[in-house]
Amino acid sequence: MSSTIVKKTRAAKAPRAPKAPRAEAAPAGAPETGRRLAREDREALIVQKAIKYFATHGFSASTRELAKEIGVSQPLLYRYFPNKEALADRVFHEVYLSRWNHEWEDILKDRTRPLSERLQEFYRQYGRVILKSDWIRIFIFAGLTREGINTRYLARLRERIFDVILGELRRQFKVPDPTPQQYEDEIEFIWGLHAAIFYVGVRKWIYGLQVPKDLDRVIEQKVHAFLDSAPAVLKRIRKP
Repeated sequence: MSSTIVKKTRAAKAPRAPKAPRAEAAPAGAPETGRRLAREDREALIVQKAIKYFATHGFSASTRELAKEIGVSQPLLYRYFPNKEALADRVFHEVYLSRWNHEWEDILKDRTRPLSERLQEFYRQYGRVILKSDWIRIFIFAGLTREGINTRYLARLRERIFDVILGELRRQFKVPDPTPQQYEDEIEFIWGLHAAIFYVGVRKWIYGLQVPKDLDRVIEQKVHAFLDSAPAVLKRIRKP
């Protein structure tokens, strides 16, 4: 009998297994009704649905409307994002910053390759990232409502891409460094190339028009036209 008591005492003192983290129940009416999601999975799901919503409807919705469309309650949305601006910042990170490839700058700076080849390689890779429905449509909506997404992204684009391309152009065509006004004129010249490629996405995802299926061919044509005109344009910019 004493042996039985000892066994029960030891069993009572055995440590309990740690509890698994609590998962959140899916809100009523959500597509995933009946499932229980971990916090990080729930947050990721909210962000993905917000991306789809912003790309379709823009940024004009209230948080109440946004929560309803995403499929969560407003209090639950606030548990992850205190306001719509915080959610928009996260969408900016997911759609724009996380898709930015830091190797693009290295491609443009690689002087072992002809500049034409570097520009084509960069814009082929860049085009496959930006010419998507969510990228184009959120960018357009954000510009119309002044959400700040465009300003932050274009500052990065100018510093890390435009300035690099201009530096390589000056070196290749042996033109001196620009004055501040000449630099702004050069930026406008770069925009002519960049916007032409971006506009392919606008035609498809904003206007609903057919666009060329062979994007590489389009990029090759635009890069060659840009470089063919570059020497004359850069010298003309520097004329008094």
